[in-house]
Amino acid sequence: MKVKIKNQTLFVNNRRNFLSKIKKNGLAIINTNDEFPRSGDQIYNFKQNPDFFYLTGLDQEQCLLLIFPDCPNPLYKEVLFLRQTNEYIAVWEGYKFTKEEAKAISGIQNIYWIEEFWNIFSSIVHYATNIYINTNENDRYAPVVPYKDLRFIDEIKSKYPLHRYERAALIFRELRPIKSDIEVFYTQKACDITNDAFRRVLNFVKPGVQEYEIEAEIIHEFIKKQATGHAYSPIIASGKNACILHYNDNKEQCRDGDVILFDFGAEYANYNADMSRSIPVNGRFTKRQKDVYNSVLHVMKESVKMLKAGAIWNDYHEEVGKIMTSELIKLGLLDKHDVEKQNPDVPAYKKYFMHGTSHHLGLDVHDFASRYEPFAVGNILTCEPGIYIMNESLGIRLENDILITENGNVDLMAKIPIEADEIENLMNS
Repeated sequence: MKVKIKNQTLFVNNRRNFLSKIKKNGLAIINTNDEFPRSGDQIYNFKQNPDFFYLTGLDQEQCLLLIFPDCPNPLYKEVLFLRQTNEYIAVWEGYKFTKEEAKAISGIQNIYWIEEFWNIFSSIVHYATNIYINTNENDRYAPVVPYKDLRFIDEIKSKYPLHRYERAALIFRELRPIKSDIEVFYTQKACDITNDAFRRVLNFVKPGVQEYEIEAEIIHEFIKKQATGHAYSPIIASGKNACILHYNDNKEQCRDGDVILFDFGAEYANYNADMSRSIPVNGRFTKRQKDVYNSVLHVMKESVKMLKAGAIWNDYHEEVGKIMTSELIKLGLLDKHDVEKQNPDVPAYKKYFMHGTSHHLGLDVHDFASRYEPFAVGNILTCEPGIYIMNESLGIRLENDILITENGNVDLMAKIPIEADEIENLMNS
């Protein structure tokens, strides 16, 4: 991580909030992520478990957090276990945290090497009744690999089968969607860097450029501004490619007369931006392209108005569908008589707008949250309607990141150009 969050208050408060949800005599264990093999002797760039980062601020592998507020030994109420470095690791892998540095970042006072975990744990575990263990319960994820948390569960249950085991994920799902001011600051920074990259692209795109050349411009700006890199695999989809929702080959030539759909965002200090824009390759929309674009923009603006505390996920998406249906009729893509006869379980607008309008954003791009809880103050949600017309080789999606506050919502991407005329003016200036 190129930028470290130096305000330990964030992590101290996160742990305090987490502790308030633990049962009497409860003990929680949160692991770091695995290091995943990339080839015979290489691993992928390490990506931290967001729950571990949320509680510690540490972006390092092979560590563990133990929280036991009712522990009879005060040394072990809150313990961080670190990977111990040596000269060999320092030469081949680089620098690792010292205990003093980890203490300064996390605010955790008692720090030991990871090799000491089981000895310490066995001396206190019998004084705990409930053991909280974490797993990835993001409902967009279906694990096929036995990742570290799952392996740890097998190990600890084999050693201590008579304890009561609890799901730490239930606590994270309640806490993580509510962003603190510090988290909003870092998310805003990610959005600002995304803005810089998009403006760079507007000056670069012209007929004949390759999608991958545009991707190179984006990552250049991200790294220049100290972003870790892409928050997710970027989509640079020109022409018919824009109708493939998760297209990320980014290998085709951008042709005169086509529209390019972008979906990219920067990651900064482990917090993410998520933006979509659609621009004409030659700098000018055709009338049809602009009509579709303005319909998507209208749906987006109306949808943003509905992102407020108390709104219900399914009701919100249903209302967005009604607005989209009206626009699709206006564009001649749907017939109002067909809409009247539609199956309500498979509304007609889904032919041209197949995905949801919003998701939570934070340490995960699709952040961990309940889709059955009302939106709340402190949520950051995307707003990303789209229209995809395969037989016209035209896909338009627009997306900004919206913070819900007590006084309405705040568009964290308000500075990023989005009006069709502004896009054209910037491309031709």
